[in-house]
Amino acid sequence: MTRDARREVRATLCGLLLAAAAANAASTPEGTDAKPAQSAATTVDARALRDERQVTAGSVVLAGRPVAYQAEAGIMVVHQKDPLDEEAPRHDEHGGAPAAQPAEASMSYVAYFKGEKEDPRRPITFLYNGGPGSSTIWLHMGAFAPKRVATADAAHAAAAPYRVIDNEYSLIDASDLVFVDAPGTGFGHLRGTDKEKSFWGVDQDAHAFANFIVEFLSRHNRWNSPKYLFGESYGTTRSAALANVLTTEKSVDLNGVILLSQILSFDDSADAPQYNPGVDLPYVTALPTYAATAWYHHKLPAQPAALEPFLAEVEAFATGDYALALMQGGNLPAARKAAIAAKLHEYTGLPTDYILRADLRVNGGEFEKTLLGSDYTTGRLDTRFVGPTLDPMSKEAEYDPQSAAISSAYVSAFNDYVRTTLKFGQGKTYNPEIDLDPFWDYLHKPPGATQRVAVATNVMPDLAAAMKQNPTLKVMMNGGYYDLATPFFAAEYELAHMPIPAELRKNIEMHFYNAGHMVYVHEADLKALHANVAAFIEATRNAGPRG
Repeated sequence: MTRDARREVRATLCGLLLAAAAANAASTPEGTDAKPAQSAATTVDARALRDERQVTAGSVVLAGRPVAYQAEAGIMVVHQKDPLDEEAPRHDEHGGAPAAQPAEASMSYVAYFKGEKEDPRRPITFLYNGGPGSSTIWLHMGAFAPKRVATADAAHAAAAPYRVIDNEYSLIDASDLVFVDAPGTGFGHLRGTDKEKSFWGVDQDAHAFANFIVEFLSRHNRWNSPKYLFGESYGTTRSAALANVLTTEKSVDLNGVILLSQILSFDDSADAPQYNPGVDLPYVTALPTYAATAWYHHKLPAQPAALEPFLAEVEAFATGDYALALMQGGNLPAARKAAIAAKLHEYTGLPTDYILRADLRVNGGEFEKTLLGSDYTTGRLDTRFVGPTLDPMSKEAEYDPQSAAISSAYVSAFNDYVRTTLKFGQGKTYNPEIDLDPFWDYLHKPPGATQRVAVATNVMPDLAAAMKQNPTLKVMMNGGYYDLATPFFAAEYELAHMPIPAELRKNIEMHFYNAGHMVYVHEADLKALHANVAAFIEATRNAGPRG
């Protein structure tokens, strides 16, 4: 999650071992997928990607009762194309080297199945974080797995040892769970020609996840299970593109798409709108989050008693007088500009002269650095968090106090848990995040387009296309009031502007929480998030046998 949100606006595999693996499948030891046979005349490349898995049993106390589950930690090799559709590597007529290896990726995952054995009638949910370039350690150890790491709310967690506890809000009661790490993150790696171009991009990433999901459904006999996607942050971008790929290319109709801390259109981001002058929407949709943050830290000139009525007032101003003023640009009369600045001071607590010098346009980093004065900076992922300012003379926040507060706890706890409890990962390095800035391809081909379009990534058309082609698909948006990485009002705006018929809008529901990007770090909101998601799954899993 640390890079997951930092990278929101910045502008993903055939197998030389498949034949040997298939021949050796019958003698594969319990708990391990097929591995290539070796002989005295054959040397296996230690760097070659291969499937692995380890199954363990566990239990968790939910609602006062122990619930048994099976956990499967593993690695699955994924290709952009079915390797059996590719011609076998051929030597040239003089016995030269074979053709270059097609790109492939190993994607690590942990799946949890309720009961002593897997029940194909139960719903199954695929969960992932985003970045792009983040593993799914955050949702895994913070939200819905049977175990979670205990951290302080809105404060820096104490150093190790960290506590991994029973997660009484685990979603295992409502659905089987598959936490999937993006290609190249977690225990995963890339191999082959043009491997980065094959997997690290909006469209490439969506296809990799689609191929992982359909292969997982086949291996676990889950094709007839109710199916859900749960994405956080860039994971919501992925979910929109992925839902369309699954629907249109894989004939997989989803029961539901669950979005947490949503960003579908990158033009909405408050991180760096100054580099896109003329597009003022990010200032409009971030304003309610500025107001919520100032309210939380008691920095408003007149403190309202309750947050939500205050936010309704701010939203009306943001989409009304404020938006109209920004649309006038340099033609805005000085007196009107001063009046808008005074109102922004009333709603954000920022000094009026600062707002005027910013030309009524304060980006997220500037707000985080300025609200509490020169000595303290608010969080970006969660503006309730506060940390010492690194450089009092800086213009914008130089780090995220929320990321600094919890990252060590999540990374340390998972690395211990996966090895000691899940019995997987020995001899391997787990990458919680990787830097994809030099490689990530943000160009995207929306449904109906003849080619990829050179504009800021926008997957609203993808989710809309999936909903049109599967009119039973339900969408659930969850957002935190204190999230400046993906502001909640921007998510509302995106869903309201999706190109879908009026009758499909009833398929969308929204929930808001008194936390930030990772709403689950606040235990009361983790409880509420679980209740809302469990109810959503129960309502959308359709009639039929219950498991």
